[in-house]
Amino acid sequence: MSRRLLIALALLLALLGAGAAGAQSPPGGAGATARAYAIRVIAPGLPTSTTPVVASPPQSQVAAGGAAFTFNAADGTPVVTTGAYMATANADASGNPFATASAEVIDLSLFNGEVTASDVVARARATARPGTASGDLSGGGVSGLVVDGVAQTATSGRIALGDWGYALVMEQSGAPVSAPPSYHGFVTGLDIRLTADHGGLPAGTEIQVGYAEASAQAPAATQPPPQLPKAHPKKPKKTAKAPEPKTTPGVPPSLLPNRLPPTISPRLTAGPYVFPVYGPSSFADTFGAFRGDVPGNWHHGDDIFAPLGAPILAVAKGTVFSVGWNDVGGNRLWLRDGQGNQYYYAHLSAYTPAAVNNAHVRAGTVLGFVGNTGDAEGTPYHLHFEVHPVSLLGLGYDGVVDPTAILEGWKHLQDVRFAAAAGWAPVPPGGSGAPQAGAILLQASDISNASGLEPGALEKAARSLAVEGSAGLLGLQQHPPRGPVFETPTRAP
Repeated sequence: MSRRLLIALALLLALLGAGAAGAQSPPGGAGATARAYAIRVIAPGLPTSTTPVVASPPQSQVAAGGAAFTFNAADGTPVVTTGAYMATANADASGNPFATASAEVIDLSLFNGEVTASDVVARARATARPGTASGDLSGGGVSGLVVDGVAQTATSGRIALGDWGYALVMEQSGAPVSAPPSYHGFVTGLDIRLTADHGGLPAGTEIQVGYAEASAQAPAATQPPPQLPKAHPKKPKKTAKAPEPKTTPGVPPSLLPNRLPPTISPRLTAGPYVFPVYGPSSFADTFGAFRGDVPGNWHHGDDIFAPLGAPILAVAKGTVFSVGWNDVGGNRLWLRDGQGNQYYYAHLSAYTPAAVNNAHVRAGTVLGFVGNTGDAEGTPYHLHFEVHPVSLLGLGYDGVVDPTAILEGWKHLQDVRFAAAAGWAPVPPGGSGAPQAGAILLQASDISNASGLEPGALEKAARSLAVEGSAGLLGLQQHPPRGPVFETPTRAP
């Protein structure tokens, strides 16, 4: 009996070991997971210290103005300090699974300034569809890395840290698997390894800065139903011919409203352009994702996640219009650049004095602050952003393109800087980051569509609009909106 018991225990342990090993790979069946964190310190003999870890599903986000980790109780000097940081995770297993994760740390300092970096970003993405899966670990990087006062130019690989350790820059691993079709990848922006005791931490310590991980497994391919033998068909009765679908002159039927536009990359030449959110942020390609239960109700842009009150910027020199409220977009506005392209911003927590109708603004002008107003209430704070090229304005609100590639290009540009005369200026390196919004709009009605003092005009305009992009999309042939608008921007006292 004892021998049987030993054999049974050995089999049980083997099964448990196989289960644990399998847990490291993408989950069985179609699915998607994402995970991210800003800082983690793993030291032998000490509890692991970490900023909050976010995981999805469900969609999750964390953002803070800074962090500090102290291990040497003798003098209390922090081993790790940061400025603002954030981490986001978003995964969805329905339809074609996808997962995105990102982490960003600003103004990093290790061991009282021995190692510093102005910005550390890690991004991971995984997508899958029947028969295939893929991933992407690009889009991150380490900026302003300095070791012992010497600037480092390495964009990846290993950097020596004196005689006490080394740093791995953009450490990553990820590859698609064919059976079953899946992808699992991770990236660490900056990974510090101690080979000797240093700064109060023992040898073997690992300090991870900016970690993102994403996995997706393809759904099973659906088999077509078996074809039954065809019976001799009866002669069909004559019926009234269905009316031909309505078309718009010069617009292909595939581009009519409530249908996704083709994948195109418009050439935007009215730059220079800047990224629409200042400071730490994260976004994923959710363009075209289904929204609600109304046919044709799909996501017309991307969501850029950032802390509450993060400044929202004009992406180009242009004219602000349709500033106001609707039930879906909450506090929203539109911007038209010199080429005629239009950009839609939604879910703002508040506006700045520059956000008034017909205001002419420069690229980088602060128009408002990140929030979650409208139907985004209760979700992580973010900016909903859309790009409507001038060539597609004739399609109305559905004349929109996937902004992901455009945003990725803008994100890699150097951060803009603002003069104090603009009404807001970023805190110098080492400060606490951008200020939060000075006010949160709780309730409002948009009367910018009122056409003067006609009877009932104000009452009609005060009714909440139900379309997210409402009042935007002014074609070149249309006239500017009339009504109670400011002709020039005004400044608050």
